[in-house]
Parts: sequence; C-alpha cells; structure tokens
Amino acid sequence: MNLANIARQFLRSNHNGILSTFSSKFSGYPFGSVAPFILDHSAQPIILISSIAEHTKNIIANPKVSLLVFEGDEDLQANSRLTLIGEAKKVESTEASRDYEYLKSRYLRYFPQSAGYFATHDFSFYRIAIKHARFIAGFGKMGWVEGHELTGSKITSDTSILSIQETGIIDHMNADHAHSMIAYCKYFHGISVLNVEMLGIDNEGFDTKATLVDDSIKIIRFTFDKPIIDAQSARVALVGMSKLAMNKTSS
Repeated sequence: MNLANIARQFLRSNHNGILSTFSSKFSGYPFGSVAPFILDHSAQPIILISSIAEHTKNIIANPKVSLLVFEGDEDLQANSRLTLIGEAKKVESTEASRDYEYLKSRYLRYFPQSAGYFATHDFSFYRIAIKHARFIAGFGKMGWVEGHELTGSKITSDTSILSIQETGIIDHMNADHAHSMIAYCKYFHGISVLNVEMLGIDNEGFDTKATLVDDSIKIIRFTFDKPIIDAQSARVALVGMSKLAMNKTSS
C-alpha cells in the first residue's frame, strides 16, 4: 500500500483535528481552533462551524486553511499525523440541496450532540477541498501527497451512488445485523463489545460506534478487502465478513 492510501485510511479513521486559518483580525497571523469533522464520500473533510466564530470570519476573508489530524495524546510526536492543506467552501443549504441533507444526516450520526446547532440557523457546513497533504506515518515514513492522490480518484468515481444508498444500508444493518457487527469487532479487532451500530459506510469501509464491556464508547473502523460502489457490492462484502466472523466465533 502506497503512502497516499495509508494516509487516506488514517484520515478515515479519525474525526477530530486542529483547523488553522489566516486571522482576519490580526493580519498575517495563523489562528488555530479545534474542529471535529466527518468525510464526504470523496474523502473531503466536512466541518460544521458558526457564523460568529473567528475561524468562519477568517475563512470568508481567506478560504485557504490547513487541518491537522492526529490520533491519541499519549505521545504525539511518535504517533501518526496528517496535515491537510486546502480551501474551505460553504455548502449551500437550499431546499433542493441533496448534498446538504446527506451531509447533515451523516454528521449527526457521528456527532449527535450537535443536533441543537441546526436550530440556531447560524451554523453551516464547510467542505475542505484538499490540495496537498503531509503525512507522517512513523519514523522514516513520511512525505507529501497530492490532493487527488489522497482522495483516491479511481475509487471515488461512483461515490454519488453510495451516498444516496448509505442511509438505507445503515438502517438495515442496525435493525437486522447488530449481531454480525458484534462478531466483526471480535474477529477483526479482537474487541469484545456489548452493542454496536453502524455510523457510515464508504467505498473503502465503514465506521461503527461500539459500547465496550466497560461501558466506554469507541468508534471502530473496518476496511473492505476491495472497494465497493453500491448497496449490492456492500452486501457482498458485509456477508463475506459475517461468514468469516460468525464461523470463527461459533467454532
């Protein structure tokens, strides 16, 4: 697996970062702020920010931003991290905007505590179009990646189909196949969980929110052996995973 693919898998597995913008109040100075995010089906970060926030004012004045994505806090310099450089653009929320509605549904699955933000009418989605990325995977394993390499243009050519079908897939899995996802956690990650629900599915894998035996909550990422393009190919991949996991747990 090349560096771009490793970086994309890292990006898909994390949902918090540090957003840096150019300060409009203090010209020439960078401004950093925490930024939870999701990815759309083209692996572009989506942030939800208020119109009164400093970083929003900065983006309006200058859309060039960076987003630092990292995992864990026990040894930041030893852990992998990814810096995305790109331009942030507001996602318009018109009545005919399917893009906005699908992003809202997806965002609320990952961050349900944000539901109240939409009632204030001053929060908007911004999509960061990635131009370049710097990925540090570990000692001696680092480099620059171009935006189109990171987002994987070859595997995202049919993302519109999957984005339309995503909610139906998730509803079906959560209603009828929770036992399979519990088995996935044990077989593929060695983690025992009390319950689990699917949050999102994309071409390369899916995310689940699991309640562990100590009652803590953890987002667990699963990666497909090969990319999927629609509900039918998702079903084939998920059934294959279920056969592996269920056979192992029952033996």
